[in-house]
Amino acid sequence: MKIGELSERTGIPTRMLRYYEQQGLISSRRTSNGYRAYDASDVELASRVRALVQSGLSTRMARIVLDIERQSEQGVPASCSIALAEELAEELTAIEERLSCLKRSRDSVARYLDQVRPAQVREVS
Repeated sequence: MKIGELSERTGIPTRMLRYYEQQGLISSRRTSNGYRAYDASDVELASRVRALVQSGLSTRMARIVLDIERQSEQGVPASCSIALAEELAEELTAIEERLSCLKRSRDSVARYLDQVRPAQVREVS
């Protein structure tokens, strides 16, 4: 599929898909006329990349997470440098903090909606 179709299927703008490719997060092959071509599996990968980035990971860290996932799926024994382990530990702490904040926000919204009676809900224009 061409980049436009990948964009339609994922909801990710073509410009962002090109950026993800430039950052080594997704890849395409080139057709004879120079167009980017993607496989069906790229829909899931591009969506995963977007989710990682939207969750607050840098594209660099998203690439590391994707590599870790691939290695795990292939049964490759886990190993990394001390520096990368420290960086991953810091990222894990940051993720935990974001999750905590998101949970508090979710709980606040849920409590509010539980308190609102259907008659009190009005259409906002």
